[in-house]
Amino acid sequence: MIGVPMPHPRESIIETLNQQLEHYFGTGKSVQEVAPGVSGVKDNTFGTAHTNKLRAERDKIAPRLKELAEAGTPVAKAAKEYGMEAKRARLIARENGFKFTS
Repeated sequence: MIGVPMPHPRESIIETLNQQLEHYFGTGKSVQEVAPGVSGVKDNTFGTAHTNKLRAERDKIAPRLKELAEAGTPVAKAAKEYGMEAKRARLIARENGFKFTS
């Protein structure tokens, strides 16, 4: 409208958020606390077909690498045995929750 002052955009956003909060808590819902470091998003997964394919290939190798890791094999030796870089072996270990010795 002409001649009517426009509200400041920041104030408008804050007012909208406050209304949404009042509506949310007014319907009986409560706040959920999420532990630090926990989220609904998986690390290093972007959801594309290519990355899913690469992850599936790494998951096939993971059990064999885990056996070597549990046997105390160093990451460089285990990676060399399967013809890959040590960096990729560390990535597979991190994704599947096991660690290599040095």
